[in-house]
Amino acid sequence: MRITQGTFSFLPELTDDEIRAQIDYALGHGWPLSIEYTDDPHPRNTYWDMWGMPMFDLVDPAAVLAEVVACREENPQTYVRVNAYDASLGRQTVALSFLVNRPSSEPGFRLDRQEGSDRQVGYTIHPYATEAPAGSRYGTGASPRDNGHGRT
Repeated sequence: MRITQGTFSFLPELTDDEIRAQIDYALGHGWPLSIEYTDDPHPRNTYWDMWGMPMFDLVDPAAVLAEVVACREENPQTYVRVNAYDASLGRQTVALSFLVNRPSSEPGFRLDRQEGSDRQVGYTIHPYATEAPAGSRYGTGASPRDNGHGRT
């Protein structure tokens, strides 16, 4: 099962040139970027780990792509996404968000059905990945981030 979150999620994986083109597009619109990663891509998990700080001052697509590559190298078995923020309406709104890395194996989700009183039926999405502890959900596991570059 392939996780489909964000823009382009139904398309084949983006190449680095295509990622750079999207970064260039976002920067051309004045949207600052951030990079996030997680090993729990549940649709309601909006709090992914942030890679460094948001890049409000970067205007060079190559510098942003270098951060994407560094995050993917350090977290190869996690989901990594790029977010572009549009503050033109006076609030930080995600204008563009897309995945730039996936684990080699995506175990997917299960839909659990609960039947209640008065014929009420509720559903819960259960990600198979969370059956393993954080850091070991996708085989090799994600190591804690501390690479000496001031990123926490």
